[in-house]
Amino acid sequence: MPVVVPRDPPPLYSWEVLPGLYPPLAPPRAPRVRVGRAVAVALVAVAIVAAVLAGALAMYGMAATAPGTYSVSGTVVGPGGGPLLGATVLLTDNNGATYSAHTGVGGAFAFGGLPSGGVSINASYPGDAPTTVYTFVSPVYDAGSTGLTIELTHGNLSNWTSQALAPFPTLENFLASVVGATGLLALASVVAGVAAWATVAGRSRTAGVIGGGAGLAVPAVLFFLGLFPAFPLVAAATAIAAGGGAFATVVGAAELYRAGPGTAD
Repeated sequence: MPVVVPRDPPPLYSWEVLPGLYPPLAPPRAPRVRVGRAVAVALVAVAIVAAVLAGALAMYGMAATAPGTYSVSGTVVGPGGGPLLGATVLLTDNNGATYSAHTGVGGAFAFGGLPSGGVSINASYPGDAPTTVYTFVSPVYDAGSTGLTIELTHGNLSNWTSQALAPFPTLENFLASVVGATGLLALASVVAGVAAWATVAGRSRTAGVIGGGAGLAVPAVLFFLGLFPAFPLVAAATAIAAGGGAFATVVGAAELYRAGPGTAD
């Protein structure tokens, strides 16, 4: 009869004796994509676009002050849309000079030799309420100077109406908006550039959000200063800065949320 020799029991490991000795390992994560460089590229794009727009506006501002004379013309029509012969038209130019004329055949009027800046045109006719149209003429922005149609309505002086074709009543207001936008865009360019450097260098976790906010502010600056109608191409270019700013802001905020509280910088 064979003899069965008992085997030694397997050794006990520490995790079997003391199961709480080692904490459980965290579940493995998929490798994270480094987004810092992508945010930095977006911020660099914001900085470049803002700087280019600031330079363009500065050039437009200087060009707007160039000497020149302009013409304003149009027609005056009555409540039914028919042209008014003999309507009185008073024009005031940017320097405060006033010119008067009466409409001819077809209700037409015309003024020439006007300086750059805001122009107000007041039309009146017996039995109708007067109407004033405000427009703007300059080498870089013409809100409407030819082919204007001024329509009168039934009424009297108490029913006076107005229409603004431009947000700038004078050349000085226009230049103030251009100078203000130029300075703010230059500041946005600096902020975005510094934020891009801080993102690459890892100096601040909030850099993406701050620089992205500067990009989002670019179109807001031009909009609130009334420059969108004056420079449609410049307004369209702000979409690039806004897109880069939105990307940097969203990604930066997501990174801050992922990092948790107390790790903003």
